[in-house]
Amino acid sequence: MAKTPIKDSIETSVQLTHPERLYWPDDKVSKQDLLDYYALAWPRMAPFVANRPLALLRCPDGIGGPRFFQKHAWKGINPHIIEIADPEDSESAKFLKIEDFDGLAALVQSASLEIHPWGTTTDHWEQPDMIIMDLDPGEDVAWAKVVAAAREIRERFTALGLTSFVKTSGGKGLHIVASLKPKADWAKVKDAAEAIAHAMSADDPETYLSVASKAKRTGHIFIDYLRNGRGNTAVAPYSTRARPGATVSMPIAWDELDKKIGAASFSVKNAADRLSGSSADPWADFFKSASALKA
Repeated sequence: MAKTPIKDSIETSVQLTHPERLYWPDDKVSKQDLLDYYALAWPRMAPFVANRPLALLRCPDGIGGPRFFQKHAWKGINPHIIEIADPEDSESAKFLKIEDFDGLAALVQSASLEIHPWGTTTDHWEQPDMIIMDLDPGEDVAWAKVVAAAREIRERFTALGLTSFVKTSGGKGLHIVASLKPKADWAKVKDAAEAIAHAMSADDPETYLSVASKAKRTGHIFIDYLRNGRGNTAVAPYSTRARPGATVSMPIAWDELDKKIGAASFSVKNAADRLSGSSADPWADFFKSASALKA
């Protein structure tokens, strides 16, 4: 089969139909542009999306058209998007995973504009290898407060013996992610995340919320710990967002976290320099730094 041309010599056997189709019309970002971006991101992105159960936000007509949040197969699904059975419920609808760049290219072809993996791989379904805290600020919250919240979560993770990393959400907030040795089960990881969220809310109720109450969201930062439940997901590092601007969820270094970088600072259009081979990967040691979650 002919190879689909991609920048920087990465090849895929997946053929893009209508590569000129605009997934982000206002930003002039096409299906081919998305594949080219992922070719740059793939060496860093791979361990965060390969061999993990996935939930996908598909927008076949671009971000202005219908949206489908899918955890299971659809008619005509590309064979590089693999169906996998839930080991706890083999009779239920199968989940989805990819194994390689062909799988990611198949997601691009299928208009999967957001990729939301589980916090574990299929090698250890019941033991997460990360813990995720999602900071979702109200519209009137100053960015400096979001940065301060991220640093406070980092301190609380450090107190648990965990090394944490930060990324933009590509939307409004930040994600703080700590690397885990896959030993604790889902319930223990979720309990740890919940404890941090509730403690921050109790210590500073004027700033933080740990309960998803939209009525109270104004002026507060919602600390979403529910991403850590079994079957729940968070947007992957380097995944695009189905939002204006063709933004991406970009890993950054802690010393980059300041007023100059916002939640939506990075996009398909401006990521090339950051993802070049000569640039440092701020999450290069993510899995090497894994620690066991303390009781």
